[in-house]
Amino acid sequence: MSEAVWNKLQGLDKPTLKQLFDADCSRLDRLATRFDLGEEENSTGILFDWSKSHLDAPHIALFEELAAEMDFAGRRSALFDGGIVNPTEGRAAEHTAQRGIGKEDSVRTAAENHHRMAAIVEAIHRGAMGEVKHLIHVGIGGSALGPALAIDALAREGAMVDVHVVSNIDGCALEQAFARCDPATTMLAIASKTFTTIETMTNADSVLIWLRENGIEDPYGRVVALTAAPEKAIEWGVDETRILPFSESVGGRYSLWSSIGFPVAMALGWPDFAEFLDGAAAMDLHFRDTDGAANLPLRAAFADQYYTRLRGCQTRAVFAYDERLSLLPDYLQQLEMESNGKSVKLDGSPVDGPTAPITWGGVGTDAQHAVFQLLHQGTNLVPVDFIASIAPGHDLASDHHRILLSNCFAQGAALMAGKASEDPARVYPGDRPSATILVDDLTPATFGALIAFHEHRTFANAVLMGINPFDQFGVELGKEIAKQIEQGEAHFDPSTMALLSLAGIG
Repeated sequence: MSEAVWNKLQGLDKPTLKQLFDADCSRLDRLATRFDLGEEENSTGILFDWSKSHLDAPHIALFEELAAEMDFAGRRSALFDGGIVNPTEGRAAEHTAQRGIGKEDSVRTAAENHHRMAAIVEAIHRGAMGEVKHLIHVGIGGSALGPALAIDALAREGAMVDVHVVSNIDGCALEQAFARCDPATTMLAIASKTFTTIETMTNADSVLIWLRENGIEDPYGRVVALTAAPEKAIEWGVDETRILPFSESVGGRYSLWSSIGFPVAMALGWPDFAEFLDGAAAMDLHFRDTDGAANLPLRAAFADQYYTRLRGCQTRAVFAYDERLSLLPDYLQQLEMESNGKSVKLDGSPVDGPTAPITWGGVGTDAQHAVFQLLHQGTNLVPVDFIASIAPGHDLASDHHRILLSNCFAQGAALMAGKASEDPARVYPGDRPSATILVDDLTPATFGALIAFHEHRTFANAVLMGINPFDQFGVELGKEIAKQIEQGEAHFDPSTMALLSLAGIG
């Protein structure tokens, strides 16, 4: 069925961006939509502008037809109702319940877990565990990327606790954190869904050794566990009163809203963390209750599918014109590529087209002096997302922010317009697409809405492709082989065996 829709999409004309704007004076009104986080006139919000994409009315109509054929409404309902949306593992995906939107029982459990987390956070801030100035948070993947991004975005100034997120098993990462922390005032948060992740547990052991070697008699008394396996944390030695559980139905890259967000709440304070949840919940309601191209994450997915499938784009670039969002491209790499980097459909049959593009990016204006040459004059067509804030994140002279935003908007305009020249080396072909996401101010609420938007965009893309965005078996094979090496069961190809010998392993 969907094959017929794709055939129709392939057969449509593909006007240039200039032609689209020239032919439709209302294009900006239809494809640049403001999302408000409150009903009051001066409420903060986000502008989502997809007018510089090649989406037009005929493509949108067929993409809406595709969404209907792929049962977008049904899969969306299953997501919010706690249905099995991860069939390979027989699980729901209930990250929205962490924000108060979802199955009643799951929302209630999430609220109880949040109440427990808030009590511990506030008790630590009041001094119940002695003076706490530093927190070393060990995790990996979604247990680290989300907290690191949120803290960097929202807690650069006046953090209540100095948080160091450590994910890499390379000891250099931990040593860097040790150098910045006083053992006498440092706590340890261990974030692991199973409480068996080898990188995380190895790093946790090393933190305990560091604390003990620096005069802390009871290092286990400094530990908080963030896990879906509380019994494993108790076996490891964490006191039951300092275990913050979350549901098995919350996946790692979608877990920032659960107790995995503990270091964020420690840095910001609970009221700001609650505002972060509320901002995401506002986007949840929009995604749940809005149909067709008016649904912002679904509209973004239409554009993503247009470029990946109809124009053969193998990558998508994200450039944050805000230093506070410098980790956003890294976060989106995992969210999108781990979710949708699949080669089979929900029923196990091979996919019939490309799935997730490679997500990459950087920070403006730095990236302009590095990779934008390829974007403007290279042979690859790369759709670009620009993300910026109208309000600056600093108190320096206004020149800084004015120049930053001027460059952001200029790049989108230049990619679209291009420039002719008699000198071939100075020709800019133009007609290169971009989208702009512009927040009024980077607050906990707008940041929460921004992250939830990308979660739902990822899900909407998966629905249009007929794949499961909630498993990640591709992560497991390399880990399994690494375990074999650790256990002395190394029987691999000659190249790998030579490398192991050279490194003195095995």
